[in-house]
Amino acid sequence: MAALPRKIHRRRKPHHSSGVQGDLPRLRLQMWQQVRTWARLIREAEQLWHVDVRELKRLGALELSQILGEIPPSQRVRVNRWLKGYAASTRLSCAHHQPPEPKPPAHRKQR
Repeated sequence: MAALPRKIHRRRKPHHSSGVQGDLPRLRLQMWQQVRTWARLIREAEQLWHVDVRELKRLGALELSQILGEIPPSQRVRVNRWLKGYAASTRLSCAHHQPPEPKPPAHRKQR
């Protein structure tokens, strides 16, 4: 049986000023990348303020119709249960299980 390899100890860099100055460009680059990322996220969020709501609804309707078409029929009953729990207005039609039609409210006689 082969022996396990020994740990290889890496030499540590000396802690004098030349090591800190060598890291300075890398640290400045990391800070620049982080600042740029935050700025891009803020810009994207601001662009959402000017989006036409009708266009968002249209895109949502397209996405919803695509998702509804991709749900396997065998899972529709379970998906409907989750949708009901989430108080969503969407329900899936199931071939083998049709939900009962809601009955019209009975009118009470007033005295």
